[in-house]
Parts: sequence; C-alpha cells; structure tokens
Amino acid sequence: MRFIHLFLIGYFVLIVGLGLALWQLGMLNGIAPIWIAIGALVVVGVGIMLSVMSGKPAITREFQK
Repeated sequence: MRFIHLFLIGYFVLIVGLGLALWQLGMLNGIAPIWIAIGALVVVGVGIMLSVMSGKPAITREFQK
C-alpha cells in the first residue's frame, strides 16, 4: 500500500475518532446538523489535499534526461 493511502486512512481514522469524542461529550448537541456536514466535508477536503501534498511526485522518463 502506498504511503499516500496510509496517510489518508490515518487522517480519516483521526477525524472519526475526534468526531465520536465530541459527540460523546455532548458538544455537538448545540450545533445544527447542516453545519456538522459542512465541517465534515471541509475536513475531508483538507485530508485529501494533505495526502496528495505528502506523496512523492511521479517522475517520467522525459524529466530524467
């Protein structure tokens, strides 16, 4: 499995864990569900951007000359 996949899986596990902790503490009760969904989309987007940035760039033969 490539590093980028492991990074993305680890990021999602971290975010799910934080979300469950906030839910269990009751901090999400006062927030409208639409804002929770918007926040989740933003967090997923940031996770994808971070995992792409941490991956090694693909070097083709054209650049190796």
